[in-house]
Formats: sequence, C-alpha cells, structure tokens
Amino acid sequence: MLIFPLVNDTSRKIIHMDMDAFFAAVEERDNPSLKGQPLVIGQDPRQSGGRGVVATCNYEARKYGIHSAMSSKEALELCPKAIFISGNYEKYREVGEQVREIFRRYTDLIEPVSIDEAYLDVTENKIQSKSAVKIARLIQHDIWEELHLTASAGVSYNKFLAKIASDYRKPDGLCTIHPSQAEEFIKRLPIESFWGIGPVTAQRMHSLGIHNGEQLRACSQEMLTRQFGKAGILYYEFSRGIDLRPVEAVRIRKSVGCEH
Repeated sequence: MLIFPLVNDTSRKIIHMDMDAFFAAVEERDNPSLKGQPLVIGQDPRQSGGRGVVATCNYEARKYGIHSAMSSKEALELCPKAIFISGNYEKYREVGEQVREIFRRYTDLIEPVSIDEAYLDVTENKIQSKSAVKIARLIQHDIWEELHLTASAGVSYNKFLAKIASDYRKPDGLCTIHPSQAEEFIKRLPIESFWGIGPVTAQRMHSLGIHNGEQLRACSQEMLTRQFGKAGILYYEFSRGIDLRPVEAVRIRKSVGCEH
C-alpha cells in the first residue's frame, strides 16, 4: 500500500479532482440535444407513481433547486419541464475508469472517493513537475480533449483544503489554497463547508455559537472532543489548516452498497 507519511508537511502537493455533474455530463455528451435543458438522472416520477430519487442533475436543473438525494417527485414539482433519465451506470463506470487512466499518467498515489472524484498526491510525480497547478491543468485538458467532459480541481497541501478548493469554482474551475493563504481562507469558511460536518452537526455547532472557521478555531480541543467525541480532534485541526490524513492508493473496503 502506497501512503504518504503522517506529517503536517505544508510542502505536500495534493489535488482533488471532481467531475462536474458527472452522470448528467456524460448523457449530454452522448446526446447533444439535452444540452441547455434541465436534466435529472433518476427515475421519472410520472412513470413510477411518484417514486424515485435524484442521483444527480446538470447545472441547468440546479437553478431550480434540484439536488442529489432529493425525491424525483419533488424535483418534478420544482421544475415541471425537467427531463428524467434513469441512467446507465455501467457506462458511467467505464468513463470513470477512463478518467482514472488519465490520473495515472501523472501519479500512482490516487485515492478514489467515488466514481467521479479522487485525491492525487503529486508531491512526487511522473512528469517531474514542481507545480501541482500545472498538473491539475494538464489533467483538466486531457479529460476535455479525450472525453469531452469537464472537471474541477482543487490544489493545496492537504486533503481537507484541496477538497474545499475544488468546490470553490465549479464547474470547470481550478482553485489553489497556498499555505500562506490557508488561515484567512478557513476563517471565512462556513461551518457547513468543513469535511465531516453534516446538517445535524452543523445545527449543533450553531447552538454553540460556531458558524464559521474563525469561531471554530477559537474553541479548545478539550471542548470540541467533549461535544463531538473523536471528531472534535479533526475539527480542531481542520480549523488550523492541519489534516494528517494521507492520500491512500489502496484502501480496505468497509462496506458495499446496492441501489434499485
């Protein structure tokens, strides 16, 4: 198993690559008549008696408030003219593997998060480049030229910041958080944007007067562990720009999911 040492090394070069509205983008690529129309990947509630869940949707559909995990019925209510496609997951897996083949041209330290996103450690890389930004741009270029899809990239010195950066300028964006910028960036960050903080935890933090990174940083580690257990240690470190998690090229599978 290839992993990077567990040290808070700000010289590390981590990229988070995230395909933009991946399933919907593949369908638009393969059927150009769908472009510019609100497209939802999920069962059409008009044909399923109102059942079904949104797997993802394109950016046109998101303008209406549609998002992943929403019921298809609610999505249709928000946008009656939405086009529903049940999805071709075998095709998406094949394209996802093509994307990973592009990643492997630059590094073998690749940690897939899902079918459409991954962390790459390019501190040492196959093209001997000192610039992670250059590598991110090359990957984006290759994905577009070869697969006609777009991806957003985040570059920083750890996984936490790289992930935040990749979300910052979607779609087809590239954002870098330099070590010298991290503290100010984190201060302004809404607590909901922190890794591992979902709606329930965010609400609990709000009740404690914690709404952003600056307020989180003001909390002691003892207080955060008392309130949130072991996760409190991560929150304490993240608020200081510290993320000791390595990019793991091999991970032990902890669960198997099945969807109908």
